[in-house]
Amino acid sequence: MFKVMIVEDESIIADTISESLTQWQINPIKITNFEKVFDVFIEEKPDLVLLDINLPAFDGYYWNQKIREVSQVPIIFISSRNSNMDQIMAMNMGADDFVEKPFSTDLLLAKIKALLRRTYNYSESNADIIEHNGLLLNLSNSTASVNDQEIDLSKNEFKLLQRLLKDKGNIVTRNQLLSFMWEDSRFVDDNTLTVNVNRLRKKIEDAGLNNYIVTKVGQGYIVP
Repeated sequence: MFKVMIVEDESIIADTISESLTQWQINPIKITNFEKVFDVFIEEKPDLVLLDINLPAFDGYYWNQKIREVSQVPIIFISSRNSNMDQIMAMNMGADDFVEKPFSTDLLLAKIKALLRRTYNYSESNADIIEHNGLLLNLSNSTASVNDQEIDLSKNEFKLLQRLLKDKGNIVTRNQLLSFMWEDSRFVDDNTLTVNVNRLRKKIEDAGLNNYIVTKVGQGYIVP
């Protein structure tokens, strides 16, 4: 798992970035003692550093210089200081990118992932993505989407969709689904499965895909 060090003294921003990184299975390292940035860097050996300019004690340029004395790790500046001189200075000091505040978290994550790929020859594995007939299921962060519109699924609805897509084109019996969804299906009301299927089906239909889950009477369900 990649590690990204977040050197940002605005706790709300640092927490938001941290949560987004975690969703993409990237380990965030949040700095809380801004006099020990370099010490934490040496100890944790992050794969990428997010660095604000305006910081307590020493500014981002100082820590950038300290890091560059010992490492060529990718560094992205995130700052509300948006003058051309700030950006030029950051790049001249060895930073890899500069993102102005306020910024889109999705855009920042895209830049982080792209920089990690370029630096470490890392390519995202499609093994964590199931795509079928316009619906995309991301196993790494437990989300589903249709045309970039995310579908809000419960934990059980996600598991149910995952099981049906794994055997797409084949009928999955109710017993198979009950066993997959619940460790001991003996104590689960059979109607509970029906309720979950109906809710999942409606959410997918609301996203624009009709008849995505087909009921086979007396047999089970199929995603054709």
